[in-house]
Amino acid sequence: MRLTFIIFQIFIIAPVLVLGQQEVLLENKQPNIVFIMADDLGWADLPIYGNGFNESPNIDQLAKEGMRFTNAYTAGAVCSPTRASIMTGQYPARNGIIDFIPGHWRPNEKLIVPVNRTQYLPQEMTCIAESLKEQGYETGYFGKWHLGFLDEQHPNQHGFDQASTANGKFYNLEFKPPKPNVASSNRFSEIITDYGLDFINKNKDQPFFLFLSHFDVHVQLDADIALINKYKKKEKAKGYPSNAIYAAMVEHLDISVGRIMDRLKELNIDENTLFVFYSDNGGLNKRYDKAPLVANDKQNIYTNDSLLYIASSNKPLRGEKGNLYEGGIRVPLIVKWPKNVKQGVDSDELITSVDFFPTFLDITGANQPENQVLDGKSILPELLGYSYDSRRSLFWHYPVYHHGVPASAVRKGNWKLIEFLDDHHVELYDLHADIGEKTDLSLVNTSKTKELKSLLNHWRMDVAAPMPMPNPSFDESLRGTWGIHPHLYNMVKYKIRKPK
Repeated sequence: MRLTFIIFQIFIIAPVLVLGQQEVLLENKQPNIVFIMADDLGWADLPIYGNGFNESPNIDQLAKEGMRFTNAYTAGAVCSPTRASIMTGQYPARNGIIDFIPGHWRPNEKLIVPVNRTQYLPQEMTCIAESLKEQGYETGYFGKWHLGFLDEQHPNQHGFDQASTANGKFYNLEFKPPKPNVASSNRFSEIITDYGLDFINKNKDQPFFLFLSHFDVHVQLDADIALINKYKKKEKAKGYPSNAIYAAMVEHLDISVGRIMDRLKELNIDENTLFVFYSDNGGLNKRYDKAPLVANDKQNIYTNDSLLYIASSNKPLRGEKGNLYEGGIRVPLIVKWPKNVKQGVDSDELITSVDFFPTFLDITGANQPENQVLDGKSILPELLGYSYDSRRSLFWHYPVYHHGVPASAVRKGNWKLIEFLDDHHVELYDLHADIGEKTDLSLVNTSKTKELKSLLNHWRMDVAAPMPMPNPSFDESLRGTWGIHPHLYNMVKYKIRKPK
């Protein structure tokens, strides 16, 4: 009888405590939101996730002052799907951006893969910045966008009051500053940080939403030579590539985080700011085409060295960017929110990128967009230290060729199932016991395999996930060869580049 009463208290009274806390939060001044996103930063690339070579003292400090998530994921295995999922609160399979824009294309493979429904963020969808603007937030976006390359697809068409991107190109090729009075440098991470600081200064007396989207640590690898030399002299970490250029890029990223943290404290708005640090997908180990991944003017640093071709490693995770093993989708996530999120704690709750939209709505009191499904859930209870959904299900659908074959996946609790769409075989892993996905249990635990396969099938039907089709022109001898994506011919003002 007593056990029954205790269980009743946990499941009935605890939600009331969370609701009460949430109501108190909404009565207070609306918090600022700073969202900093790295590009291709892996789960194992930071010291706070066990890395023994790279250095990130500011990000380490952010974790000491906030919450580190150990089971955080992206909804996409590459950048554009994840970015669209953050902006819309929808899984890529639902919003139609399933691959990076414009996408990969291998015309001689076994399957003809689906293409993005639109090669830009759908105009008809309400984005998170638009919802926050309705609550009186000033909104700013600086850095990599990769959700449309034309002026009418710019962040300022999706609710951002101030925005500056790489002018529709992938990398640091051209940059149009939003204001001439902002200091500039040769380093893109410093440029967008300057814009972020300027934005904070101008909006310190009102609620604001600042999104800083870095290019680091995406290939081609490049960094300031002084930092590269620092890491060249450093002893390598056992079991990690210890690429000095990559490590320098991590530090560039860390410097940016530190500058933003310092400015918030200088202006005495740190305690009223929700600070999020995240990555858009898992880390890259090697380029798919085996080409050097170091910038041309830095290749002399690793002449006749394997590190000319190796960026990082996601170990103990399996896989990398571009596939649905843990290394491709599990990422670092740190959230700091003074007086609300406990300092220096870890959370193993399952979190994914579609959760940010409903969470920000919940925290700011904004309304959910009409006629727009939000696939995520508010993680406000998790941020406040409560947990109710230890067996929630997360889904992925990456039906294209990249660092692997087309696949879908589901994780429920500790169990994860991947279905490979070229031959429809499945693999099942117990991530609690096997984080490296080394032992396939699909033929051992057939009941769990059947359960998760059914769950995945129903989810794909619900979101109308586009599926690959048999290729009548399949040529075994030409497998693995890359072609120009057919949508490139229809994308005006877009400079054709070989996919990364």
